[in-house]
Amino acid sequence: MKYCLLLCGMLISSLAFSQDKPEKESTNELSGNMTKAKNYALDVINKTSQIFSETVYATYYANKFEGRRTTSGVRYRGKKLTAAHLTLPFGTIVTVTNPDNGRSVDVEINDRGPHSKKFKIDVSAAAAKALGFYGKGVAQLEISYLTEEE
Repeated sequence: MKYCLLLCGMLISSLAFSQDKPEKESTNELSGNMTKAKNYALDVINKTSQIFSETVYATYYANKFEGRRTTSGVRYRGKKLTAAHLTLPFGTIVTVTNPDNGRSVDVEINDRGPHSKKFKIDVSAAAAKALGFYGKGVAQLEISYLTEEE
């Protein structure tokens, strides 16, 4: 996923600046090329990816996990916007939204869990606070992320 976005960014840069033009050019001409490059890159992303969204029950990490290693090997830090999911690849960016208050946050998957049939995602303490359910323990959240089509 990150590689696709990085590749698209490089594609945008190369398309926008690869043409030989005189040094003094109008800003409209350059912005037109950038717009074409961005649209092309978005078309590539849209053809190879789709947005997946579902409403799930979620919880957050307890304080006792602070500093412990996650499944990906990095240490859990409650102040970072991270999450655990059973099947999503490490590094996937997931947008988590609390429909009760409309708050939304992007978290990075860096751990496996929760190991429960009821819950689909564990978020860090910072993410739970940003979403407004940090003292409640459990919330029904909407998660959405890009999936690669094969």
